Amino acid sequence: MTCKYRINNRIRFTLFVVLTILLLTFCINFALGLNTAHSATIDDYIEVKVSSGDTLWTIAETYMDNNTDIRKSVYLLGQLNDISAAELQAGMILKVPVCH
Repeated sequence: MTCKYRINNRIRFTLFVVLTILLLTFCINFALGLNTAHSATIDDYIEVKVSSGDTLWTIAETYMDNNTDIRKSVYLLGQLNDISAAELQAGMILKVPVCH
């Protein structure tokens, strides 16, 4: 004895199959942790004491990620420490992000 199934409504069947595949894909990605983005996050900071003659540009070149545009690094450094290049003085302590 063989059972034969007949599809009465092709649109409903296609919609069911597509939604089932999407749900399974979502559940598998969630279970395996494939939806996390660790490469773009900045978790740690180091403290750098500003020496005489230092600029935000030289500090960014020395301590920040070389793969990032230096102008973006200088901007991020200024925003993080709430400081502009004109306000930088020797002896200040700056927080510099460390990318993993």
